[in-house]
Amino acid sequence: MELTFYKYQGTGNDFVVIDNRSNSFPKSDSNLVANLCDRRFGIGADGLILLEHDERTDFRMVYFNADGKEGSMCGNGGRCIVAFARFLGVIKDETSFMAVDGLHEATIQGENVSLKMQEVSEIKTKPNSIFMDTGSPHHIQLVDGLKDYDVVKEGAKLRYGLYGEKGSNINFVSPIDNETFAVRTYERGVEDETLSCGTGVTAAALAMHHLEKAVSDKVVIKALGGELEVSFTANGKGYRNIYLKGAAKQVFKGEITW
Repeated sequence: MELTFYKYQGTGNDFVVIDNRSNSFPKSDSNLVANLCDRRFGIGADGLILLEHDERTDFRMVYFNADGKEGSMCGNGGRCIVAFARFLGVIKDETSFMAVDGLHEATIQGENVSLKMQEVSEIKTKPNSIFMDTGSPHHIQLVDGLKDYDVVKEGAKLRYGLYGEKGSNINFVSPIDNETFAVRTYERGVEDETLSCGTGVTAAALAMHHLEKAVSDKVVIKALGGELEVSFTANGKGYRNIYLKGAAKQVFKGEITW
């Protein structure tokens, strides 16, 4: 079977993206998804995204981790699927779409996509860390020497040792100033460090505000793959009106046979 696919990236977080409005893609074949995401034997990506028809919104986003399993919400993937939807002519400059964690809204200008994330109503403070769910579960921890930090080793240790088999994404953060922070993320499902993680960047920004390290309701996050902006409104113990903003770009189009 021959498959037409597109490759998109958002601050280095890369995805195989497929138009599945015909429902022809075999979503139950986790081995196929994993093989397509494999960087040596397949196309190579942090995850795979399907754009599907949805009766109530412009489209539905279905996201798979690189291990082939359907995943929780992916923020950079959400921004990339918005760019893809405009490329296909499904939307123009604004949209609402359905994802695994519910309804999302977004706007797009040029390559820049502003994606509204779900509200965060619960933030758990742990010894030396913060935990919250921004569509995916995230552990956020301040560290010194982030540039040389062993993110894979320490991330895996926390992902399994602290959170068990289900796991959590692990984010290590270092302040640059009171409005800018550097973040490196170990992603479950990829089981490695990625160049950027949208829900992780969002969680890191909110955690820094919660800890009073960030003084503004607009935080700049520098990931290995580039810069993202997170804006929000503090709402008692949580946050609402959360927007993840940054570029999402089509890299190439291709065909693969399996």
